Amino acid sequence: MLVDSLIVPECVYRPGSFSGLMTVYESNFIKLQQLVPSLDALAASDAARISTTPRDYDLHFSVMQREPYTTTLNLTYWFPVAESVPVADPDLTVRVYHDARLAEAVAAVETHHHAVLRELALRHSLELGRRWRRNIMLNKWLDYLLANGHGFD
Repeated sequence: MLVDSLIVPECVYRPGSFSGLMTVYESNFIKLQQLVPSLDALAASDAARISTTPRDYDLHFSVMQREPYTTTLNLTYWFPVAESVPVADPDLTVRVYHDARLAEAVAAVETHHHAVLRELALRHSLELGRRWRRNIMLNKWLDYLLANGHGFD
């Protein structure tokens, strides 16, 4: 298992900076590859997959688009809501840059159900802040998923 804390950044960066964000993208790629070992071989025609573990909700994974150097995918949980359609949360769209070995959360639900996430969204409303928020969330969620035994063979 690779540990992203062993990554030595090639430059000094500060949190919230563009160079720091690129380091987060690299960490996201490493963790996503642990979750989906066949990441480089995914095809757009691949069926949606579900990872089940007794310690967590079912994790839904689907390939949205595959191009020569990138793959766009979706990761989410589906939470049941009384007498309604299930709610996807978090619902992250992730773009994987295979040649650069980076993974970026490019879209997420902007209406949050949790007060702490709503407050975070208000404080980081500029584009760089939104990218940091989405990608730190992806990074921490990938840690959580791996720690709880999720994976796609």
